[in-house]
Order: sequence, then structure tokens, then C-alpha cells
Amino acid sequence: MMNLGMFFALLGVAFAVVFSGMGSSKGVGIASEAGAAVIADDPGKFGKLLILQLLPGTQGLYGLIVGVMVMLNIGVLGGEPVADTVVGLQYLCGCLPIAFSGYFSARAQGRVCATGVNLVAKRPEESSKAIVSASLIELYALLGFIVSFLVVINI
Repeated sequence: MMNLGMFFALLGVAFAVVFSGMGSSKGVGIASEAGAAVIADDPGKFGKLLILQLLPGTQGLYGLIVGVMVMLNIGVLGGEPVADTVVGLQYLCGCLPIAFSGYFSARAQGRVCATGVNLVAKRPEESSKAIVSASLIELYALLGFIVSFLVVINI
């Protein structure tokens, strides 16, 4: 039987996994569309473009890690079941930073990566600049992940 605390904690898991996953899928899609056009013209650029296509996907992994950590703590994958509504709300709030930072940063990173793909198409020697530009956005996903991680492990 599910109580209100368990419901709120699982709602947090859903937010962390779904929002960061939606952002990642959109970001990877944007970058991959741009990459496919370049690879169609020059298949030799696949290796340089792969990193740019994969970078927006990391936010989904961050959300998944936080979601699994919560499920381990609330008795879904082990541990003691959450019986307290306040604890469930704490888990929900702990999941929100990666949910929102993951969603918005992955979408923005996908756009920056698509621009980087265009840069690599015209000037392959500049691929490191494109990767650095995309990595700047990664910082904000990491900050959201770190905050969620710290909140979840301290509940």
C-alpha cells in the first residue's frame, strides 16, 4: 500500500528522470539532426561530431542517477519504505534541481552543439572550440545534479 510520503518521493523520481530525459532527448535530437547532414556530405567527420551529439545526453543520466538513489532510499529498490509525508516532500524537493536544470540545459546544449556541428563542418580543426562551448552549459546541469545529490543523500 502506498502512502502520501511514498507518493511524493516517487513523484520526485518521475520529475528527475522524465524532465532531464526529455531535455536530453530533445538536445541530442537537435545536435544529431545537424550532425547527420554533415556526415552525409563527409562521413570522415563522424568521430569529431559524435561528442557534440552525445553531450546533451548526459543530463538524462544525471536525472536517472538521482532517481535510482531516491528509489534505493525509499524502499522501492531496497531500504526502508518512506512512511512520513514530510520525508516524501523532501525527496520531491531534492529531485527538482536536476529535473529543471537537466531539462533546460540539455535543450540549450543541443542548440549549441548543433552550432558546433556547423563549425566543424566548415573548419574541422576548430572542433575543440565547439566542445568547450557546449561544455560551458554542462556546468549548470552538473550544479543541479550536485544539489540534488547532496539533498538526497542527507535525507
